[in-house]
Amino acid sequence: MPLKKILYIILFFGIFSISSAEENLKSLGKFKDWESFVLSKENNKICFAQSIPVVRAPKKSKRDPSRLFVSFRPAENIKNEISVTNGYEFKPKAPVTAKSGKKTYDLFSKGKFAWVIDNQDEKKLITTMKKASRLMIIGNSQQGEQTTDHYSMMGFTKAYNTAKKSCS
Repeated sequence: MPLKKILYIILFFGIFSISSAEENLKSLGKFKDWESFVLSKENNKICFAQSIPVVRAPKKSKRDPSRLFVSFRPAENIKNEISVTNGYEFKPKAPVTAKSGKKTYDLFSKGKFAWVIDNQDEKKLITTMKKASRLMIIGNSQQGEQTTDHYSMMGFTKAYNTAKKSCS
């Protein structure tokens, strides 16, 4: 992933975290366990679907909130970008995995975020997410603690389609 893209993503999530009270972040709807948003900034739109885990393990783990995103950034021709934060700095070079049933997808991490390694796998993972009832994200903190976050896929397809349509 090019450094420019990584920096933009970090900037995006920085904006997202401080702009939730601002008028330029708008909810497009809540769909069971997922919600869609559009962020407008200087004539650029970013649309995304997001969810929080229904189960976080280990329970006693001290970490920030976890989130799973699928983003669209038309100004950069970015579609179907899957990213996740497990609420901590990921251990460098340690595996991060998305798993549903027997299907497993590798992610790479940088700081507090991880992304699917290649575009073909992103498309496959989105197809899996549309069919699945749950998706697990398995990662390792810098301290070596392995965590598993379970995301419900209830409402994913509607949230995904709403975000995608809003940025097409």
